[in-house]
Amino acid sequence: MKKAIIISGLILASLVNISCSTDDSDVFTTPLENVALLENIKTIEVEVLELINNHRVSKNLPALLKNEHIRTQTSNHTKYMIDNSSASHDNFFKRKEYLTTHIGAKKVSENVAYGYSNAESVVNAWLKSDSHKLNIEGNYTHFNITAEKDEKGRWFFTNIFTTTSL
Repeated sequence: MKKAIIISGLILASLVNISCSTDDSDVFTTPLENVALLENIKTIEVEVLELINNHRVSKNLPALLKNEHIRTQTSNHTKYMIDNSSASHDNFFKRKEYLTTHIGAKKVSENVAYGYSNAESVVNAWLKSDSHKLNIEGNYTHFNITAEKDEKGRWFFTNIFTTTSL
């Protein structure tokens, strides 16, 4: 009986150790084809990220990797915009500081929008704006987005890009 308990304990400890050990690349990036499996990821968000990467590839630019630390910042800011019923870049310096500290971001930019009903319309609007297009086509390595609806059913978007050496 004691032997069975000890063996069970060793197996449990091994499983915990294996599940807790990580490779940095797994922690910070997720291939886009797996993104829909993650909790709280909306189809519109996956579509925006795919459209941005498709555009980049069409311009011979590298596809960007998704980063979950960026997602924390896009989520917080999107909620802020909904609370204020306005798209804004308010407190961008705080998001940039967080990403610089937590993932070593060397360069950070963001695109925001609201009122667009689908991924194609918001990405097309960004591509028609010189400053937003520069962000989409910029020298970045990672990105992420949050899209949320307010109580009136309007979508709010925050999309952040970073250059990170992860």
